[in-house]
Amino acid sequence: MKKAGYRDAWSFLNEYRGKEFEGKWPRVYQMFHISALRFPDRLCFHSFEPVETRLTFTEAECRIKEIAGYLQENGFQEGEKVAVAGRNSTEWTLAYFAIIYAGGIVVPLDYSLKDNEMENFISFGGVTRLFIDSERAASVDKDGRLGLAKYTLDDADGFVSVHDMHGAFRGTPEKKPDDVAAIIFTSGTTGTPKGVMLTHDNLVSDCFLTQSILDIRKTDVMYAILPISHAYAMMAVVYISISAGAAVVFGRKLAMSHIIRELKAGQVTVFMAVPMIYNKMIGALMGGVRKKGALVYGIIRALMGVSGFLKQNFNVNIGHRLFHSILSKLSLDGLRLCISGGGPLPPSTFRMFQELGLDFLQGYGLTEASPVTHLNPSDAFRVESVGKLFPEEEVKIVDPDSDGNGLIFIKGPMVMKGYYKNEEATREVLSEDGWLNTGDVGHQDKDGYLYLTGRAKNVIVTEGGKNIFPEEIEAQFQLFSEIDQVCVIGYMADESLRKEGIAIVIRPSDDYRESMKNDEAAITRHMNELVEQVNRDIQHYKRITKVMVVNDKLPMTSTSKIRRNDVSRLYG
Repeated sequence: MKKAGYRDAWSFLNEYRGKEFEGKWPRVYQMFHISALRFPDRLCFHSFEPVETRLTFTEAECRIKEIAGYLQENGFQEGEKVAVAGRNSTEWTLAYFAIIYAGGIVVPLDYSLKDNEMENFISFGGVTRLFIDSERAASVDKDGRLGLAKYTLDDADGFVSVHDMHGAFRGTPEKKPDDVAAIIFTSGTTGTPKGVMLTHDNLVSDCFLTQSILDIRKTDVMYAILPISHAYAMMAVVYISISAGAAVVFGRKLAMSHIIRELKAGQVTVFMAVPMIYNKMIGALMGGVRKKGALVYGIIRALMGVSGFLKQNFNVNIGHRLFHSILSKLSLDGLRLCISGGGPLPPSTFRMFQELGLDFLQGYGLTEASPVTHLNPSDAFRVESVGKLFPEEEVKIVDPDSDGNGLIFIKGPMVMKGYYKNEEATREVLSEDGWLNTGDVGHQDKDGYLYLTGRAKNVIVTEGGKNIFPEEIEAQFQLFSEIDQVCVIGYMADESLRKEGIAIVIRPSDDYRESMKNDEAAITRHMNELVEQVNRDIQHYKRITKVMVVNDKLPMTSTSKIRRNDVSRLYG
């Protein structure tokens, strides 16, 4: 049953139930096949690199079946685990679905992993075959000890490429709803690498339940710039676009110049990114307006305020037309919708995009939940919230503090089957009756909107017993153009009293350093002034007491999240 206020996103499945699939949800391969039946001639995949490729839904499924058929003709066994590692591309995605069509389990691997790290995951996961970009095909399992069959996602001498795979497809072995479709390695909710087992039902239910709030149309073009080896990008772009008959444009470089060019060339209408990218975009947009002078800037901000008021209170959008010339500077004028996830977004960034006329959705989730569990409806958004829960999903807040914030538990069809070969870790986060401990802290209002405070494992406990979540403080710095990266960590302010203080590590932006002619003393002085400014506006027990200004880039994951543990080790 869908709840009031949600979109009807999957009733069309009734037409195919009993014909193309049985049960509540189709399997992953059945979902793709149904879309190929519904949208045969619509554009499905579009890549600009390594060579420009355009495939319709019919052409994409034909290639998927040919690759799956090749695997089947070359000794592939049902249930084999096959890894895919490479930059975003049409070929990467074809290989991903071909593994599932052949009856296997796909293991997406982060391409930023070092060879030995990749080999460890391959060995632990029992992976027998690997699809990988040609530049690393020879170096991974160089000595052959893993016995991998290796295929390249682009053309290379000495390896079979996906372009060479043309086998006779024998059909997909019948799969049950709770059969594992993908194993995704993640840091997990307790900090150590684990393989999240996601079933066909997990992935397909999350795909359609997400669309109870997210309005994706067959005319949309979605942009995959974040690594699709990660659950967030794979679900929120690839799965959802396929199920809705929309197209995917694959971006390979997380650089603003490439993004701006590909948004325009691909005629992208839906853009999904992490907060860091949106902060840079809004900073660049508003920075351009400031250069026109204080009067123009004041007028534009006043008009944005009016636009935002009309949008939020009357669902009237005048911003997209009013600010078309401003948005066009970053090729945002063709966008219908922006989606943010993967970390906390400052409410000011969220609000400004809405004021400029872009429908802007903030979401929440984790790999262990396939991964999306909440979205902020564009027609009923709440600026401070990360979103509203989906139909068929339950949320409970465990052990709330005096402010109502406690551990967030989630239950629903999107919750993982468990961690691969790790029953102990599974029991730590997943109860027998299906409740998942997200490891995040926050509260939920009466309408099902979720508000995050931070990660339980990142909490800093003050001398007075107050819990400080670094993410809350970091959000205050995200719109300072002088700052490139910031990370809040705890430090031992008084060893004898075991008194923990709050420290911040700041990396100034390259542009700011250049404008200051690398005057370290002046740069450090200004960074401290920014910290003092933030300290004045937050509660006294959250105030930063130690500032470290650094030149080196802070260690980050491939999805642009700062590795807090590594920062603590380096600077704590």
